[in-house]
Amino acid sequence: MTAIFLLFALFTLLFIGVPVAVSLGLASVLTMLFFGDQSLLSSSQKFFHTMQVYPLLAVPFFILAGSFMTTGGVARRMVDFANALVGHFRGGLAMAALLASAFFAAVSGSAPATVVAVGSVMIVGMVRSGYTRKFAAGVICNAGTLGILIPPSLVMVVYGAITESSIGKLFIAGILPGIILTIVMMVTIAVIAHKQDMPRQERASFKTVVKTFREAVWGLMLVVIILGGIYAGIFTPTEAAAVSAVYAFFIAVFVYGDISMKHVPDVLVDASKITVMLMFIIANAFMFAFLLTTEQIPQMASEYIVGLGLPVWGFLLVLNALLLLAGNFMEPTSVILILTPIVFPIAMEMGIDPTHLGVLMIINMQIGLVTPPVGLNLFVTASVAQLSLEDTISASFPWLIVLLAVLMLITFVPWISLVVPNLLLQ
Repeated sequence: MTAIFLLFALFTLLFIGVPVAVSLGLASVLTMLFFGDQSLLSSSQKFFHTMQVYPLLAVPFFILAGSFMTTGGVARRMVDFANALVGHFRGGLAMAALLASAFFAAVSGSAPATVVAVGSVMIVGMVRSGYTRKFAAGVICNAGTLGILIPPSLVMVVYGAITESSIGKLFIAGILPGIILTIVMMVTIAVIAHKQDMPRQERASFKTVVKTFREAVWGLMLVVIILGGIYAGIFTPTEAAAVSAVYAFFIAVFVYGDISMKHVPDVLVDASKITVMLMFIIANAFMFAFLLTTEQIPQMASEYIVGLGLPVWGFLLVLNALLLLAGNFMEPTSVILILTPIVFPIAMEMGIDPTHLGVLMIINMQIGLVTPPVGLNLFVTASVAQLSLEDTISASFPWLIVLLAVLMLITFVPWISLVVPNLLLQ
């Protein structure tokens, strides 16, 4: 009865439009009042316990680093470098937009930020070069989802904190799936470009490639510093987040000079707003997870599903369906916070690697970013591309086939998620 009331209260509140953070907290408090043995004091202690979860310190630092990168001209320099590399292929400007999104995803950790930073530069350029605005919007909308898969990823940090998994291992596990998805999308662009005879640009000279690389290298070095530092044991993922924030500030203000010192407080305020919003959601989700655990809801769900005798592949298919459905109605962090405490014990009981599970959940969340009615990338892309939401959905829909194909590949070939971290972190 407790579990039914808790979930009913949560989804009822979400359905009537109550914000996710408030829904999580209010559903937990109401359940404690009517059915729980815990006092409200214990729930408030769990709420403030979030501030003592060490891995979550990475969240504000990665947000701050992403704010400096997005506010400055890092994205434009990455676009120039990507264009110099692949712009001469047929459909090369679209490939450059995709490649630039992958580069920027590796320094921002945010899908909407990737869409804004790259899309504001590339969509206009693609339209001027002869691409339709809908095609350009579809490419940018889906390429932007790489922001939560390619490290550093805020969603990975949250998943790692909830499950007490290695965030460094999760970061490294996202590299190969991110590369595969980027390559598959580039091949898709090449096929479409060949069929539709899309334009190509003149081949950039070697001198131009080197020049654009030199201009972009300061931004690209961020991911090298983060992953290299973690892999080499120089610092933990949380310390890497702090280093990334300081580094992003340094290159944005002193190397590139895109942000003056007088505008630094504005960047700090913007990053603080995002941090407060996200941490409030996380704090309420920890209280929700605490109630789930004390009422043994995940354990009961685990026993029930294992008792059904589902094979691992059957459970993974059901999990994908559940995550895709949830992703249609909630943003990625909320889905991870709500469902992970329930599905994680079941996955562990069935012998699924926690790192593989994390990558799998995040790819599902990528798809959720581009599916209505709450796909965040759709709204951001519609604004950047100056298209209606209906046209943006229409432009993005064909790319779902690509994302779903890669999801199935990652689901049933866990080696893709695990080979790189197993080699590097032995």
